[in-house]
Amino acid sequence: MPDYDTLIDAETWAFIRETEKWYPPETFHKCIAEQRRIYDAMCRVFFQGYPAGVNAADKDANGVPVRCYQESGSGVTVLYAHGGSYMLGGLDSHDDVCAEICDATGFDVVAVDYRLMPEHARADGIDDFQTALDWLRASRGGKIITAGDSAGGFISASVVHANRQVGDIIGQVLIYPGLGVIQDGGSMEEHAFAPMLTRAEIMSVSDAFSEDQRPGGAEHMIPLSDNDFSGLPVTVATSAQCDPLADHAERYALAINGAGGQAFWLEDKGLVHGHLRARHTVKRARVSFDRVLRAIALIGAGQPISPADIES
Repeated sequence: MPDYDTLIDAETWAFIRETEKWYPPETFHKCIAEQRRIYDAMCRVFFQGYPAGVNAADKDANGVPVRCYQESGSGVTVLYAHGGSYMLGGLDSHDDVCAEICDATGFDVVAVDYRLMPEHARADGIDDFQTALDWLRASRGGKIITAGDSAGGFISASVVHANRQVGDIIGQVLIYPGLGVIQDGGSMEEHAFAPMLTRAEIMSVSDAFSEDQRPGGAEHMIPLSDNDFSGLPVTVATSAQCDPLADHAERYALAINGAGGQAFWLEDKGLVHGHLRARHTVKRARVSFDRVLRAIALIGAGQPISPADIES
């Protein structure tokens, strides 16, 4: 097993311990209602508020609740899918993250409150993100960047694959996403007992996917299981080094580049799954979030992107 005492610095360990105080590692054994209660309480503890000048309003996107941050008239909107293992979270769990994306980039942000497992299939959540995308197209138009963290990265990428021919999605930014079928080996084995997310926790969620295989087509695809990675927009995918899902972002970027597209994989050394909430207390997490913000800003501006641009 990796030596996490060496890989993870003191600031990040402090964040891990604070998170575990509010969301103990054994929480995934509890009933879903209790998991959500604990998760929501933990998110409130880490909530940072809105930057000055950012406003938000809840709206109905053809039956899907969304939260819209600042209508700036920039012509670019970031459509965001929150993480939470497909079972947790909502408009409040990543509220400050979305507000900060809006503030840093000057783009509008629309967060999607998709339906959650186990009451609904994972495919229902993907459908809701597609519905929100269609609503956004009809109500605002303009250029769209999709984004999401963890499970939200999967939902975002799945919808991007199904919409590659439309042309208005100019980029996608995925933060420590899980993008494929859970397999043994690689990071899943190396980081099976990582802080913040373990293989056992991932498997407890993937067990619910057996009810998820309804007919549907491309909109319900598993991104890394696609046999065609051509025609996808500019992609930036990050992975936390100490994460069972660390391999997914790298594999996804390699597949897109291999098909002639443009994708960038960024590894966050010494960081763990869920480090978005540490962006104000952990230097490494701040650096990671700043790279995400730069990537979104560069994509939205239509500028050529290089690794140096994102890192600067």
